[in-house]
Amino acid sequence: MFYENIFLSFFFFPQATTLPPPKRISINELLKATKQGGKKTNSRRVLPALLQQQTQLPANLRPPRIFCYFTNWSYKRPGMGKFTPEDIDASMCTHVVFAFASIKDHKLSASEDNDVGDAFTEGTYDRIMRHKEKNPQLKVLLAVGGWAFGSKPFRELTENVFRMNGFVYDAIEFLRRHNFDGIDIDWEYPRGADDKASFVSLVKELRLAFEGEHKSAKKPKLLLTAAVPASYEAIDAGYDVPELAKYLDYINVMTYDFHGQWEDLVGHNSPLFPLNSANSVQKRMTVDFAAKEWARRGAPLEKLIIGMPVYGRSFTLADPAKFDIGAEALGGGKAGRYTGEEGFLSYYEICDFLHEENTTLVWDNEQQVPFAYRGNQWVGFDDERSLRTKISWLKTEGFGGVMVWSVDLDDFRGYCGTGKYPLIKAMQKELEGYNVELVYDGPFKTPRGDGTEEEVQEEQLCEEDEGHVSFHRDKSDCKMYFVCQGTHQHHKTCPTGLVFNENENVCDWPSAVEECAHLVAEKK
Repeated sequence: MFYENIFLSFFFFPQATTLPPPKRISINELLKATKQGGKKTNSRRVLPALLQQQTQLPANLRPPRIFCYFTNWSYKRPGMGKFTPEDIDASMCTHVVFAFASIKDHKLSASEDNDVGDAFTEGTYDRIMRHKEKNPQLKVLLAVGGWAFGSKPFRELTENVFRMNGFVYDAIEFLRRHNFDGIDIDWEYPRGADDKASFVSLVKELRLAFEGEHKSAKKPKLLLTAAVPASYEAIDAGYDVPELAKYLDYINVMTYDFHGQWEDLVGHNSPLFPLNSANSVQKRMTVDFAAKEWARRGAPLEKLIIGMPVYGRSFTLADPAKFDIGAEALGGGKAGRYTGEEGFLSYYEICDFLHEENTTLVWDNEQQVPFAYRGNQWVGFDDERSLRTKISWLKTEGFGGVMVWSVDLDDFRGYCGTGKYPLIKAMQKELEGYNVELVYDGPFKTPRGDGTEEEVQEEQLCEEDEGHVSFHRDKSDCKMYFVCQGTHQHHKTCPTGLVFNENENVCDWPSAVEECAHLVAEKK
């Protein structure tokens, strides 16, 4: 392995550039300029390039997505590590994902007391939503689950189809009440045939309910995403990729935590490529392999959102003289001053590490990522250079965008000396001009999010007297039906494997409904 050694003094004092300072661009001013004159080309005024991209993008292309996860416990960090919703830069992300919600009594619920406000106090949900005022195109999703949440609540929820169906419709009400634009399922992790089938059932029920609510309530369609593992073994154990791809709008691949303090050998948190000397198992533990594995198993490139960490994993070396990848480790590195977790450092804490004397920063040419060491402390992380390299790779491969874990771990205060959010903004800059090709032709359409979606025009079935309730099968989908309460129309979905029997006003086996008998093979 060949390394390029870079000393700290050089790393933190870059040469001055001649680039002008950034300038805020007003869309209104640009539009005004196009009307008031300027040079003409072929007797036609030229629209500024920024507006051309927004108004003239073909239907088979869209800009890349930037999913930014926000953790609702980051406000608890001490001192300059404390992160609040107001610290988010709404211009950096296309989607903000609020992590995490919980499941209580088989219903979607807030996980922190201050997430939901009251008559006297504004909750964290409300504070996050204020960013939509600054960026009207911003979408805010609610993530449910997470590593600490585990698998058990999801298993209990999905083992009973009626319980799961109740969760789905309660979730819609919860998301709408708090103005979220969708839900992100973070089941970490389904394992085995039962879990694999249950996960598909859950996302399928959510998707059908979202489609129905979109049509009946004439509201923008809720987004459905999932955070999924990068490990090929975990994919094989719990994920029916082609089926999930039908129902999910985006698949957020967690291409990080490949190595950490749970191992006794030093490894990088998120290597793009493997070492030349890597064995067959190690070669699969890279960003490149994991992302392509999801694609190989049937996930559309445009739906695959690649995870980008803005933190590092650290180790305590057994021998300070042996610091290469694969060196023996005694455990995790020392906890950071603000995050307080052994073996884990935010990017702004890594800056502290790099500033200390006798620290050596190394660029790994094979894995295309940096690491640093001092004494018996070692940390592997991503910096602006490695993230730009990853974005270049992403564009070449044609993936749908990036997901950042998490905004509160980047240098959000500008402590490192290169401005606020240097890592996320480096990725945002590198993505400029890149458009994602839309080739997947699935049963459900993912909203472009740019205001070009057609309004839903649906036949009004409910013209009953007030207080009268009636049921009607959806003629376009045997599994769905309408409930009419006077003139109010509700679009509902039968549990998995059942269709609506209009004669009996119940969800029934397909064999009992002549028009739906062709679906009998789907019964499980």
